[in-house]
Amino acid sequence: MEDVLKKILYTSVGMISLTAEKVQQLIQKLVDEDKISEEEGRKIVDDIMKNANTKKEEFESQLKSITERVVSSFDFASKKEIAELRRKIDALETKLNKEAVKSSANKSATKKDDTKKA
Repeated sequence: MEDVLKKILYTSVGMISLTAEKVQQLIQKLVDEDKISEEEGRKIVDDIMKNANTKKEEFESQLKSITERVVSSFDFASKKEIAELRRKIDALETKLNKEAVKSSANKSATKKDDTKKA
């Protein structure tokens, strides 16, 4: 799901970049044909770029919000919850290993006692 959203974001950013490039080419053509001044062309390009950046940031913010809502609806475990579970698993493994060592030691001691009695 996250990969799909990333692809959408990257595609959108790519389209914005391509559009900005085409606008710059069009403005340069108008400047070359003396239909607008170089200063006017620069101002138009700057305005369009600022607007594009603002729209891009808005889009990213909306996409992030949507992603967070979708992810939260799946009730995935958070990083904090996963870390807590890992800590508990480690503690249980440690406890099991200690019990296994004790059990093994007790079995050894019992076998030695049994061989002495026999």
